[in-house]
Amino acid sequence: MICDAVVVLYALLAAYWLKFCTPLASIGVTSQPGLPDYAPYIAFGTITLILTLAHLKLYSRDSLLRYRHVSMIVAKACAGWFLGFLGVALIFKMEPPISRGFVILAGANALAGLLIWRNLFHRFLRRSVVARSLRQRVLVVGWNAEAERLSRAFEEQDICAYEVAGCVVSAQGRLAIEPADVSVLGTIGDLEELIHHHEVDTVMVADLDCVKGEIVGIANLCEREMVRFQIVPSYFQILVSGLHLETVGGIPVLGVSQLPLDRLSNILLKRLVDIVGSIFGLIALSPVMAFFCWRVKRESPGPAFYKQRRLGRNGREFDIYKIRSMKLDAEKDGQVGWSTKSDDRRLKIGELMRRYNIDELPQFWNVLQGEMSLVGPRPERPELIRNFKSEIPHYNARHNALPGITGWAQVKGFRGDTDLGERIQCDLFYLENWNLMLDLQIMVMTLTTNKNAA
Repeated sequence: MICDAVVVLYALLAAYWLKFCTPLASIGVTSQPGLPDYAPYIAFGTITLILTLAHLKLYSRDSLLRYRHVSMIVAKACAGWFLGFLGVALIFKMEPPISRGFVILAGANALAGLLIWRNLFHRFLRRSVVARSLRQRVLVVGWNAEAERLSRAFEEQDICAYEVAGCVVSAQGRLAIEPADVSVLGTIGDLEELIHHHEVDTVMVADLDCVKGEIVGIANLCEREMVRFQIVPSYFQILVSGLHLETVGGIPVLGVSQLPLDRLSNILLKRLVDIVGSIFGLIALSPVMAFFCWRVKRESPGPAFYKQRRLGRNGREFDIYKIRSMKLDAEKDGQVGWSTKSDDRRLKIGELMRRYNIDELPQFWNVLQGEMSLVGPRPERPELIRNFKSEIPHYNARHNALPGITGWAQVKGFRGDTDLGERIQCDLFYLENWNLMLDLQIMVMTLTTNKNAA
Protein backbone atom coordinates (compact mmCIF):
# COMPACT_ATOMS: atom_id res chain seq x y z
CA MET A 1 0.00 0.00 0.00
CA ILE A 2 2.84 2.37 0.84
CA CYS A 3 4.54 1.69 -2.50
CA ASP A 4 1.24 2.15 -4.33
CA ALA A 5 0.77 5.50 -2.56
CA VAL A 6 4.27 6.62 -3.58
CA VAL A 7 3.63 5.58 -7.21
CA VAL A 8 0.29 7.43 -7.30
CA LEU A 9 1.82 10.53 -5.69
CA TYR A 10 4.57 10.68 -8.30
CA ALA A 11 2.03 9.98 -11.06
CA LEU A 12 0.02 13.03 -9.99
CA LEU A 13 3.15 15.16 -9.67
CA ALA A 14 4.13 14.08 -13.18
CA ALA A 15 0.63 14.98 -14.38
CA TYR A 16 1.05 18.46 -12.87
CA TRP A 17 4.43 18.90 -14.58
CA LEU A 18 3.11 17.69 -17.95
CA LYS A 19 0.05 19.94 -17.79
CA PHE A 20 1.62 23.16 -16.52
CA CYS A 21 5.35 22.97 -17.32
CA THR A 22 5.26 21.75 -20.94
CA PRO A 23 3.58 23.01 -24.14
CA LEU A 24 0.37 21.36 -22.90
CA ALA A 25 -0.01 24.40 -20.59
CA SER A 26 -1.57 26.35 -23.47
CA ILE A 27 -4.47 23.86 -23.72
CA GLY A 28 -7.57 24.26 -21.54
CA VAL A 29 -7.17 26.19 -18.25
CA THR A 30 -5.42 29.47 -18.98
CA SER A 31 -4.14 30.05 -15.44
CA GLN A 32 -0.75 28.73 -14.39
CA PRO A 33 -1.15 27.58 -10.75
CA GLY A 34 1.95 26.85 -8.72
CA LEU A 35 2.62 23.46 -7.19
CA PRO A 36 1.58 24.64 -3.67
CA ASP A 37 -1.83 25.60 -5.15
CA TYR A 38 -2.29 22.09 -6.54
CA ALA A 39 -0.81 20.26 -3.53
CA PRO A 40 -4.24 19.73 -1.87
CA TYR A 41 -5.62 18.24 -5.11
CA ILE A 42 -2.61 15.94 -5.44
CA ALA A 43 -2.87 14.82 -1.80
CA PHE A 44 -6.63 14.32 -2.08
CA GLY A 45 -6.22 12.38 -5.31
CA THR A 46 -3.57 10.10 -3.85
CA ILE A 47 -5.58 9.31 -0.73
CA THR A 48 -8.85 8.67 -2.57
CA LEU A 49 -7.23 6.37 -5.14
CA ILE A 50 -5.53 4.30 -2.42
CA LEU A 51 -8.84 4.09 -0.54
CA THR A 52 -10.53 2.95 -3.75
CA LEU A 53 -7.93 0.22 -4.23
CA ALA A 54 -8.39 -0.86 -0.63
CA HIS A 55 -12.18 -0.91 -1.05
CA LEU A 56 -11.76 -3.27 -4.02
CA LYS A 57 -9.71 -5.60 -1.76
CA LEU A 58 -6.41 -5.12 -3.54
CA TYR A 59 -4.51 -5.43 -0.28
CA SER A 60 -5.84 -8.82 0.76
CA ARG A 61 -3.32 -11.64 0.97
CA ASP A 62 -5.17 -13.58 -1.74
CA SER A 63 -4.43 -10.87 -4.32
CA LEU A 64 -0.65 -10.64 -3.94
CA LEU A 65 0.25 -13.53 -6.23
CA ARG A 66 -2.52 -12.98 -8.82
CA TYR A 67 -1.19 -10.35 -11.23
CA ARG A 68 -4.08 -10.46 -13.70
CA HIS A 69 -6.56 -10.13 -10.84
CA VAL A 70 -4.52 -7.23 -9.46
CA SER A 71 -4.41 -5.58 -12.90
CA MET A 72 -8.19 -5.73 -13.19
CA ILE A 73 -8.63 -4.16 -9.75
CA VAL A 74 -6.15 -1.38 -10.64
CA ALA A 75 -7.93 -0.70 -13.95
CA LYS A 76 -11.36 -0.56 -12.27
CA ALA A 77 -10.08 1.65 -9.45
CA CYS A 78 -8.37 4.09 -11.83
CA ALA A 79 -11.45 4.28 -14.05
CA GLY A 80 -13.78 4.94 -11.10
CA TRP A 81 -11.33 7.39 -9.53
CA PHE A 82 -10.94 9.25 -12.84
CA LEU A 83 -14.72 9.66 -13.25
CA GLY A 84 -15.10 10.79 -9.64
CA PHE A 85 -12.24 13.28 -9.86
CA LEU A 86 -13.53 14.58 -13.19
CA GLY A 87 -16.98 14.98 -11.65
CA VAL A 88 -15.51 17.04 -8.83
CA ALA A 89 -13.69 19.21 -11.38
CA LEU A 90 -16.89 19.86 -13.36
CA ILE A 91 -19.41 20.25 -10.54
CA PHE A 92 -17.59 22.26 -7.89
CA LYS A 93 -16.16 25.69 -8.46
CA MET A 94 -12.79 25.47 -6.79
CA GLU A 95 -9.91 27.88 -6.67
CA PRO A 96 -7.71 27.32 -8.49
CA PRO A 97 -9.98 25.36 -10.84
CA ILE A 98 -9.01 21.73 -11.45
CA SER A 99 -7.78 21.29 -15.00
CA ARG A 100 -9.53 18.49 -16.85
CA GLY A 101 -6.28 17.92 -18.71
CA PHE A 102 -4.55 17.39 -15.37
CA VAL A 103 -7.22 14.85 -14.35
CA ILE A 104 -6.84 12.92 -17.63
CA LEU A 105 -3.05 12.86 -17.34
CA ALA A 106 -3.26 11.90 -13.67
CA GLY A 107 -5.55 8.96 -14.43
CA ALA A 108 -3.35 7.72 -17.28
CA ASN A 109 -0.14 8.15 -15.26
CA ALA A 110 -1.58 6.41 -12.20
CA LEU A 111 -2.83 3.47 -14.26
CA ALA A 112 0.46 3.04 -16.12
CA GLY A 113 2.58 3.55 -13.01
CA LEU A 114 0.63 1.09 -10.88
CA LEU A 115 0.60 -1.60 -13.56
CA ILE A 116 4.35 -1.27 -14.18
CA TRP A 117 5.24 -1.25 -10.48
CA ARG A 118 2.92 -4.18 -9.74
CA ASN A 119 4.39 -6.13 -12.65
CA LEU A 120 7.91 -5.62 -11.28
CA PHE A 121 6.70 -6.60 -7.80
CA HIS A 122 5.05 -9.73 -9.22
CA ARG A 123 8.27 -10.68 -11.04
CA PHE A 124 10.18 -10.27 -7.77
CA LEU A 125 7.72 -12.48 -5.90
CA ARG A 126 7.97 -15.13 -8.62
CA ARG A 127 11.69 -15.49 -7.93
CA SER A 128 11.45 -15.04 -4.18
CA VAL A 129 11.08 -17.59 -1.40
CA VAL A 130 8.44 -15.24 -0.01
CA ALA A 131 6.00 -16.51 -2.65
CA ARG A 132 5.77 -19.92 -0.99
CA SER A 133 4.79 -18.44 2.37
CA LEU A 134 2.09 -16.37 0.67
CA ARG A 135 0.40 -19.34 -0.99
CA GLN A 136 -2.87 -20.57 0.43
CA ARG A 137 -2.52 -24.24 1.42
CA VAL A 138 -5.61 -26.21 0.43
CA LEU A 139 -6.74 -29.51 1.95
CA VAL A 140 -9.29 -31.31 -0.25
CA VAL A 141 -12.02 -33.56 1.16
CA GLY A 142 -12.51 -36.36 -1.36
CA TRP A 143 -11.01 -36.37 -4.85
CA ASN A 144 -12.71 -36.28 -8.24
CA ALA A 145 -12.16 -34.99 -11.78
CA GLU A 146 -12.82 -31.37 -10.74
CA ALA A 147 -10.27 -31.57 -7.93
CA GLU A 148 -7.72 -33.14 -10.30
CA ARG A 149 -8.29 -30.35 -12.84
CA LEU A 150 -7.98 -27.73 -10.12
CA SER A 151 -4.69 -29.23 -8.92
CA ARG A 152 -3.31 -29.24 -12.47
CA ALA A 153 -4.33 -25.62 -12.93
CA PHE A 154 -2.37 -24.68 -9.79
CA GLU A 155 0.73 -26.49 -11.05
CA GLU A 156 0.61 -25.01 -14.56
CA GLN A 157 0.73 -21.42 -13.36
CA ASP A 158 4.16 -19.78 -13.12
CA ILE A 159 3.24 -18.37 -9.76
CA CYS A 160 0.05 -19.51 -8.07
CA ALA A 161 -1.78 -18.22 -5.03
CA TYR A 162 -2.72 -21.77 -3.98
CA GLU A 163 -1.11 -25.16 -3.46
CA VAL A 164 -2.74 -28.47 -2.59
CA ALA A 165 -1.40 -29.80 0.72
CA GLY A 166 -3.18 -33.14 0.23
CA CYS A 167 -6.58 -34.78 0.35
CA VAL A 168 -8.56 -36.81 2.87
CA VAL A 169 -10.98 -39.67 2.36
CA SER A 170 -14.62 -39.14 3.25
CA ALA A 171 -16.39 -41.29 5.82
CA GLN A 172 -17.46 -43.67 3.04
CA GLY A 173 -13.77 -44.62 2.78
CA ARG A 174 -13.36 -44.13 -0.95
CA LEU A 175 -12.21 -41.60 -3.55
CA ALA A 176 -13.93 -41.07 -6.90
CA ILE A 177 -10.52 -41.27 -8.60
CA GLU A 178 -7.00 -41.80 -7.34
CA PRO A 179 -5.01 -38.52 -7.19
CA ALA A 180 -1.98 -38.42 -9.48
CA ASP A 181 0.46 -36.19 -7.62
CA VAL A 182 -1.38 -35.43 -4.37
CA SER A 183 -0.91 -37.33 -1.10
CA VAL A 184 -3.83 -38.96 0.71
CA LEU A 185 -3.26 -37.73 4.26
CA GLY A 186 -6.02 -39.53 6.14
CA THR A 187 -9.78 -39.44 6.70
CA ILE A 188 -12.32 -36.82 7.72
CA GLY A 189 -11.79 -37.92 11.32
CA ASP A 190 -8.19 -36.67 11.11
CA LEU A 191 -9.19 -33.29 9.71
CA GLU A 192 -8.57 -31.17 12.81
CA GLU A 193 -5.10 -32.63 13.37
CA LEU A 194 -4.20 -32.29 9.67
CA ILE A 195 -5.23 -28.61 9.62
CA HIS A 196 -2.65 -27.83 12.29
CA HIS A 197 0.08 -30.21 11.12
CA HIS A 198 0.03 -29.04 7.49
CA GLU A 199 -0.72 -25.35 8.19
CA VAL A 200 -3.89 -25.49 6.11
CA ASP A 201 -5.56 -22.20 5.09
CA THR A 202 -8.54 -23.62 3.18
CA VAL A 203 -10.56 -26.82 3.40
CA MET A 204 -12.23 -27.57 0.09
CA VAL A 205 -14.98 -30.20 -0.16
CA ALA A 206 -14.88 -31.97 -3.54
CA ASP A 207 -16.87 -35.05 -2.51
CA LEU A 208 -20.49 -33.95 -2.38
CA ASP A 209 -21.58 -37.53 -1.66
CA CYS A 210 -20.84 -36.78 1.99
CA VAL A 211 -23.93 -36.84 4.15
CA LYS A 212 -25.32 -33.48 5.19
CA GLY A 213 -24.06 -33.87 8.76
CA GLU A 214 -20.47 -34.38 7.60
CA ILE A 215 -20.45 -31.20 5.49
CA VAL A 216 -21.98 -29.19 8.36
CA GLY A 217 -19.39 -30.68 10.74
CA ILE A 218 -16.54 -29.72 8.40
CA ALA A 219 -17.91 -26.19 8.09
CA ASN A 220 -18.15 -25.86 11.88
CA LEU A 221 -14.62 -27.21 12.30
CA CYS A 222 -13.28 -24.64 9.80
CA GLU A 223 -15.06 -21.88 11.69
CA ARG A 224 -13.49 -22.99 14.99
CA GLU A 225 -10.00 -23.30 13.50
CA MET A 226 -10.38 -20.04 11.52
CA VAL A 227 -9.66 -21.57 8.12
CA ARG A 228 -11.65 -20.95 4.95
CA PHE A 229 -14.36 -23.45 4.01
CA GLN A 230 -15.18 -23.96 0.32
CA ILE A 231 -17.14 -26.41 -1.80
CA VAL A 232 -16.28 -27.44 -5.37
CA PRO A 233 -19.69 -27.22 -7.16
CA SER A 234 -19.45 -30.61 -8.87
CA TYR A 235 -23.15 -30.53 -9.78
CA PHE A 236 -22.49 -27.35 -11.77
CA GLN A 237 -19.68 -28.45 -14.07
CA ILE A 238 -20.34 -25.56 -16.43
CA LEU A 239 -20.55 -21.80 -16.11
CA VAL A 240 -19.80 -21.91 -12.39
CA SER A 241 -18.80 -18.23 -12.38
CA GLY A 242 -22.47 -17.50 -13.02
CA LEU A 243 -23.59 -19.21 -9.81
CA HIS A 244 -25.67 -16.78 -7.81
CA LEU A 245 -27.23 -17.06 -4.38
CA GLU A 246 -30.54 -15.31 -3.85
CA THR A 247 -33.31 -15.50 -1.30
CA VAL A 248 -36.78 -16.64 -2.38
CA GLY A 249 -39.43 -16.54 0.34
CA GLY A 250 -36.70 -16.47 2.97
CA ILE A 251 -35.03 -19.61 1.56
CA PRO A 252 -31.53 -19.36 -0.03
CA VAL A 253 -31.56 -20.64 -3.62
CA LEU A 254 -28.43 -21.31 -5.69
CA GLY A 255 -28.62 -21.15 -9.46
CA VAL A 256 -26.84 -20.05 -12.65
CA SER A 257 -27.34 -16.37 -13.34
CA GLN A 258 -25.66 -14.01 -15.78
CA LEU A 259 -22.22 -14.48 -17.23
CA PRO A 260 -20.01 -11.44 -17.95
CA LEU A 261 -21.05 -11.29 -21.63
CA ASP A 262 -24.74 -11.41 -20.69
CA ARG A 263 -24.50 -7.89 -19.24
CA LEU A 264 -25.50 -5.09 -21.59
CA SER A 265 -22.61 -2.83 -20.56
CA ASN A 266 -20.07 -5.56 -21.39
CA ILE A 267 -21.79 -6.38 -24.68
CA LEU A 268 -21.65 -2.72 -25.75
CA LEU A 269 -18.03 -2.36 -24.65
CA LYS A 270 -16.96 -5.48 -26.53
CA ARG A 271 -18.91 -4.41 -29.62
CA LEU A 272 -17.26 -0.98 -29.57
CA VAL A 273 -13.81 -2.60 -29.46
CA ASP A 274 -14.86 -4.95 -32.29
CA ILE A 275 -15.99 -2.11 -34.54
CA VAL A 276 -12.87 -0.02 -33.98
CA GLY A 277 -10.57 -3.06 -34.28
CA SER A 278 -12.21 -4.44 -37.44
CA ILE A 279 -12.13 -1.07 -39.24
CA PHE A 280 -8.49 -0.62 -38.31
CA GLY A 281 -7.69 -4.22 -39.34
CA LEU A 282 -9.39 -3.90 -42.72
CA ILE A 283 -7.60 -0.65 -43.53
CA ALA A 284 -4.16 -1.50 -42.15
CA LEU A 285 -4.01 -5.07 -43.44
CA SER A 286 -5.59 -4.63 -46.87
CA PRO A 287 -2.13 -4.52 -48.58
CA VAL A 288 -1.23 -7.82 -46.87
CA MET A 289 -4.49 -9.43 -48.01
CA ALA A 290 -4.00 -8.11 -51.55
CA PHE A 291 -0.48 -9.56 -51.74
CA PHE A 292 -1.50 -13.03 -50.56
CA CYS A 293 -4.58 -13.06 -52.80
CA TRP A 294 -2.23 -12.40 -55.71
CA ARG A 295 0.05 -15.24 -54.60
CA VAL A 296 -2.92 -17.62 -54.29
CA LYS A 297 -4.16 -16.81 -57.80
CA ARG A 298 -0.67 -17.33 -59.22
CA GLU A 299 -0.39 -20.76 -57.65
CA SER A 300 -3.99 -21.89 -58.16
CA PRO A 301 -6.22 -20.11 -60.71
CA GLY A 302 -9.64 -19.35 -59.36
CA PRO A 303 -11.16 -17.11 -56.68
CA ALA A 304 -8.73 -15.96 -53.98
CA PHE A 305 -11.46 -15.59 -51.36
CA TYR A 306 -13.97 -18.21 -50.34
CA LYS A 307 -16.80 -18.44 -47.85
CA GLN A 308 -17.86 -21.30 -45.66
CA ARG A 309 -20.89 -21.93 -43.46
CA ARG A 310 -20.15 -21.76 -39.75
CA LEU A 311 -22.18 -21.89 -36.56
CA GLY A 312 -22.38 -18.62 -34.64
CA ARG A 313 -23.99 -17.21 -31.53
CA ASN A 314 -27.12 -19.07 -30.37
CA GLY A 315 -26.54 -21.69 -33.09
CA ARG A 316 -27.22 -19.33 -36.02
CA GLU A 317 -25.37 -20.13 -39.23
CA PHE A 318 -23.42 -17.52 -41.16
CA ASP A 319 -20.80 -17.32 -43.93
CA ILE A 320 -17.23 -16.91 -42.78
CA TYR A 321 -14.71 -15.33 -45.18
CA LYS A 322 -11.15 -16.53 -45.73
CA ILE A 323 -8.29 -16.27 -48.17
CA ARG A 324 -8.20 -19.63 -49.93
CA SER A 325 -5.34 -21.78 -48.64
CA MET A 326 -6.29 -25.05 -50.38
CA LYS A 327 -6.84 -26.30 -53.88
CA LEU A 328 -10.18 -25.62 -55.51
CA ASP A 329 -11.19 -29.29 -55.41
CA ALA A 330 -10.19 -29.83 -51.77
CA GLU A 331 -13.63 -31.28 -50.93
CA LYS A 332 -14.66 -32.58 -54.33
CA ASP A 333 -15.60 -35.98 -52.87
CA GLY A 334 -18.05 -34.34 -50.49
CA GLN A 335 -16.12 -35.42 -47.41
CA VAL A 336 -15.96 -32.64 -44.84
CA GLY A 337 -13.23 -32.72 -42.22
CA TRP A 338 -10.61 -30.78 -40.33
CA SER A 339 -7.34 -30.18 -42.10
CA THR A 340 -4.17 -31.64 -40.65
CA LYS A 341 -0.60 -30.41 -40.43
CA SER A 342 0.53 -32.60 -43.36
CA ASP A 343 -2.60 -32.05 -45.50
CA ASP A 344 -1.65 -32.46 -49.18
CA ARG A 345 -4.64 -30.36 -50.23
CA ARG A 346 -2.89 -27.21 -49.07
CA LEU A 347 -1.33 -24.73 -51.42
CA LYS A 348 2.33 -23.96 -50.85
CA ILE A 349 1.46 -20.38 -49.91
CA GLY A 350 -1.44 -21.78 -47.86
CA GLU A 351 0.92 -23.39 -45.38
CA LEU A 352 2.57 -20.04 -44.70
CA MET A 353 -0.80 -18.28 -44.39
CA ARG A 354 -2.13 -20.81 -41.91
CA ARG A 355 1.03 -20.73 -39.82
CA TYR A 356 0.58 -17.00 -39.24
CA ASN A 357 -3.26 -16.93 -39.46
CA ILE A 358 -3.14 -14.71 -42.57
CA ASP A 359 -5.98 -16.67 -44.20
CA GLU A 360 -8.25 -15.45 -41.37
CA LEU A 361 -7.77 -11.72 -42.08
CA PRO A 362 -10.94 -11.29 -44.20
CA GLN A 363 -12.93 -12.19 -41.09
CA PHE A 364 -12.52 -8.59 -39.97
CA TRP A 365 -15.47 -8.06 -42.35
CA ASN A 366 -17.49 -10.65 -40.39
CA VAL A 367 -16.62 -8.75 -37.22
CA LEU A 368 -17.73 -5.43 -38.70
CA GLN A 369 -21.04 -7.04 -39.75
CA GLY A 370 -21.64 -8.26 -36.19
CA GLU A 371 -21.44 -11.97 -37.05
CA MET A 372 -18.16 -12.44 -35.21
CA SER A 373 -15.99 -10.77 -32.58
CA LEU A 374 -12.26 -10.13 -32.53
CA VAL A 375 -11.96 -12.61 -29.65
CA GLY A 376 -14.21 -15.54 -28.82
CA PRO A 377 -14.69 -19.30 -29.35
CA ARG A 378 -13.78 -20.27 -32.90
CA PRO A 379 -16.85 -21.05 -35.05
CA GLU A 380 -17.14 -24.63 -36.31
CA ARG A 381 -18.71 -26.11 -39.42
CA PRO A 382 -22.26 -27.40 -38.83
CA GLU A 383 -21.49 -30.68 -40.65
CA LEU A 384 -18.65 -31.48 -38.24
CA ILE A 385 -20.40 -30.73 -34.97
CA ARG A 386 -23.97 -31.85 -35.61
CA ASN A 387 -23.76 -34.63 -33.00
CA PHE A 388 -21.29 -33.00 -30.62
CA LYS A 389 -23.98 -31.38 -28.47
CA SER A 390 -25.15 -34.83 -27.34
CA GLU A 391 -21.75 -36.57 -27.40
CA ILE A 392 -19.58 -33.91 -25.70
CA PRO A 393 -20.75 -32.37 -22.39
CA HIS A 394 -21.31 -28.60 -22.43
CA TYR A 395 -20.41 -28.28 -26.12
CA ASN A 396 -23.27 -25.93 -27.02
CA ALA A 397 -22.49 -23.60 -24.11
CA ARG A 398 -19.69 -22.12 -26.23
CA HIS A 399 -22.37 -20.67 -28.52
CA ASN A 400 -23.50 -18.24 -25.80
CA ALA A 401 -21.10 -15.65 -27.24
CA LEU A 402 -20.14 -14.42 -30.68
CA PRO A 403 -17.41 -16.56 -32.25
CA GLY A 404 -14.02 -14.91 -32.63
CA ILE A 405 -11.18 -14.56 -35.11
CA THR A 406 -8.96 -15.79 -32.30
CA GLY A 407 -9.66 -17.16 -28.85
CA TRP A 408 -8.25 -18.57 -25.63
CA ALA A 409 -8.19 -22.10 -27.05
CA GLN A 410 -6.26 -20.96 -30.12
CA VAL A 411 -3.49 -19.14 -28.22
CA LYS A 412 -3.19 -22.24 -26.03
CA GLY A 413 -2.52 -24.34 -29.14
CA PHE A 414 -5.93 -26.08 -29.49
CA ARG A 415 -6.99 -25.47 -33.05
CA GLY A 416 -7.93 -27.60 -36.04
CA ASP A 417 -7.28 -31.31 -35.52
CA THR A 418 -6.66 -31.11 -31.75
CA ASP A 419 -8.32 -32.35 -28.55
CA LEU A 420 -11.88 -31.06 -28.77
CA GLY A 421 -12.50 -31.56 -25.05
CA GLU A 422 -9.59 -29.28 -24.15
CA ARG A 423 -10.78 -26.68 -26.65
CA ILE A 424 -14.22 -26.64 -25.06
CA GLN A 425 -12.70 -26.26 -21.59
CA CYS A 426 -10.72 -23.26 -22.86
CA ASP A 427 -13.86 -21.76 -24.42
CA LEU A 428 -15.82 -22.20 -21.19
CA PHE A 429 -12.98 -20.62 -19.22
CA TYR A 430 -13.14 -17.63 -21.57
CA LEU A 431 -16.92 -17.25 -21.18
CA GLU A 432 -16.75 -17.45 -17.39
CA ASN A 433 -13.80 -15.11 -16.98
CA TRP A 434 -14.35 -12.58 -19.76
CA ASN A 435 -13.11 -9.07 -19.27
CA LEU A 436 -11.59 -6.50 -21.58
CA MET A 437 -8.09 -7.17 -20.28
CA LEU A 438 -8.45 -10.87 -21.14
CA ASP A 439 -9.45 -9.94 -24.70
CA LEU A 440 -6.42 -7.66 -25.01
CA GLN A 441 -4.17 -10.40 -23.59
CA ILE A 442 -5.45 -12.90 -26.17
CA MET A 443 -4.90 -10.40 -29.00
CA VAL A 444 -1.31 -9.81 -27.90
CA MET A 445 -0.69 -13.56 -27.50
CA THR A 446 -2.11 -14.14 -31.00
CA LEU A 447 0.41 -11.68 -32.45
CA THR A 448 3.40 -12.90 -30.42
CA THR A 449 2.79 -16.67 -30.25
CA ASN A 450 3.40 -18.73 -33.34
CA LYS A 451 1.01 -21.68 -33.19
CA ASN A 452 1.21 -23.80 -36.30
CA ALA A 453 -2.46 -23.93 -37.18
CA ALA A 454 -3.81 -27.04 -38.79
